[in-house]
Amino acid sequence: MSLKFPIYMDYHATTPVDPRVIETMLPYFNEKFGNAASRSHAYGWTAEEAVSVARERVAALIGAKNPKEIVFTSGATESDNLAIKGVAEFYKEKGDHIITTVIEHKAVLDTCKRLEKDGCRVTYVGVGPDGMVDPAEIEKAMTDKTILVSVMLANNEVGTVQPIEAIGKLTRARGVLLHTDAVQGIGKVPFDVEALNVDLASITAHKMYGPKGVGALYVRRSKPRVRLTAQMDGGGHEFGMRSGTLNVPGIVGFGRAAELMRLEGVEEAKRFVSLRERLLASLSKSLDAIQINDHPTQHLPGNLNVSFSFVEGEALMMAIKDVACSSGSACTSASLEPSYVLHAMGIGDDIAHSSIRFGLGRWTTEEEVDFVIQLVSQKVQKLRDMSPLYEMHKEGIDLASVQWAAH
Repeated sequence: MSLKFPIYMDYHATTPVDPRVIETMLPYFNEKFGNAASRSHAYGWTAEEAVSVARERVAALIGAKNPKEIVFTSGATESDNLAIKGVAEFYKEKGDHIITTVIEHKAVLDTCKRLEKDGCRVTYVGVGPDGMVDPAEIEKAMTDKTILVSVMLANNEVGTVQPIEAIGKLTRARGVLLHTDAVQGIGKVPFDVEALNVDLASITAHKMYGPKGVGALYVRRSKPRVRLTAQMDGGGHEFGMRSGTLNVPGIVGFGRAAELMRLEGVEEAKRFVSLRERLLASLSKSLDAIQINDHPTQHLPGNLNVSFSFVEGEALMMAIKDVACSSGSACTSASLEPSYVLHAMGIGDDIAHSSIRFGLGRWTTEEEVDFVIQLVSQKVQKLRDMSPLYEMHKEGIDLASVQWAAH
């Protein structure tokens, strides 16, 4: 098999649409083009039925008991906004305190910052050096005014999977709602909203081989029934929570992608684990002074965030331009600032600036992994050969103890 360049290893940023998903979507662009809200003729009924099937498929993927708990949106960013702002507004008489973590996606962090301007109080809980939040810290932050805890299922940069089950037990016991941005973990790690006591969950199609521009918010309907204030008005679509004409082709694709993930995700994850271990073992063997940034056991199967000491991340990205990977999350890669996630884990600027995120996915091959191993090892070594600091490191000099002269 001949390699196609650049080799795609950024599956945590987005995924190509599975051909089986495209095939399912195509009729809904022309033959079955009806508006799902048109209840007076066959075109509308056909579209409405297709949306219902998709709703059932997404619900089945996450263990939701009732398909009506799935509210379709334009993506996870909208879902995060609807969940957090919707709870804050509806339950403002009950309390004004929200708890989240410092490593959440910007869609959660920026939403919380906006709510702070509106008078909400937000506690940002820290994480350990492995990127994991301690449930005890969540419990300690709770007050009688806490209405919502928002903790992501798995981090998009370092891949650490959070202890949602333990956090869910705490929130349920205290009568506090639990929201999780579940985008990166769904289908890759076990996730069941009932078993985990999750009340709200944000999902998107494009991270699971579905189309961009369509997502969903799981909103629990019983034990407890979660209420939200709509953030978009007009027409009362999606059970009054999200107005707007439904993107039927996108929703159909989302449903098919969810079905495929439910049926194939577990086996697929085993292959990702094998490829990740191959990549990690070979890089560790060929290079010294590298650091893996994640939890040693609780991480996404296809995520590898690694720092190459004595190498500038941007220089390395240019050197390995035959590989499409990331030096941070897709939403922050335009910034030259080091990753706020790595900073929160206690990693210094020098190491944070040298980090690369490899994301393996459905069409990653062993041949591609082996090429990346060889290329990265070669380019890291070449860049280090130009570094006086690496030379000092090889000579056994403790760089932390060096007194640098000021000019």
